[in-house]
Amino acid sequence: MKMKWIALSMVFVSLGVFAQETELKIALPRPLFSGTPRELRTPNLEPMRKPGEKRPPIMVPEGVKNLAAKAEVTSSDSEPVVGELELITDGNKNGEEGNYVELSPGKQWVQIDLGKKAKIYAIALWHFHSQARVYRDVVIQTADDPDFITNVKTVFNNDHDNSSGLGVGKDRDYIETYEGRPIPVPGVEGQYVRFYSNGNTSDDMNHYIEIEIYGK
Repeated sequence: MKMKWIALSMVFVSLGVFAQETELKIALPRPLFSGTPRELRTPNLEPMRKPGEKRPPIMVPEGVKNLAAKAEVTSSDSEPVVGELELITDGNKNGEEGNYVELSPGKQWVQIDLGKKAKIYAIALWHFHSQARVYRDVVIQTADDPDFITNVKTVFNNDHDNSSGLGVGKDRDYIETYEGRPIPVPGVEGQYVRFYSNGNTSDDMNHYIEIEIYGK
């Protein structure tokens, strides 16, 4: 009986059943606006949190780290309108001028190469937070290759009407703030992570301040 329990325990450990989890702590930049945001017209907007209400914690296995730090970034827009793609993984989340990348109008993407295949447990994304706005058709996918042919998986999709052609999403639109958007990911494996957007409620441009990808 004892040997059977040891064998089962080894199986459970290999499957992650007994893996220790901890709350993901994300360092936040300083807020750039306060008060109630102006009314934003979007049909898929998530309910606003009450004053003082915190987001639910994201639990991740112990030992995860930001694999995107200083990682290579490529984009569908090879010549951004503003900024350099390196800003997206430089660790600076401040929303002032000079800290973000602006891509051309319409559907665009940025892509991060993690250097090798990894298990991903959470993503944190900052588009733009000096003004309350909603970015449209936010889709996040992982893959084993840079052309997104092998092992493509969607881990976030709020394109409710498939206007970007990547499938109908079940996630909700959200208002950009200094907190960014933390997204839990169920241990999906991949080396490349691609982030789509399709303009926003203020203009047709696409912006990125910082992306963090937590895994190991």
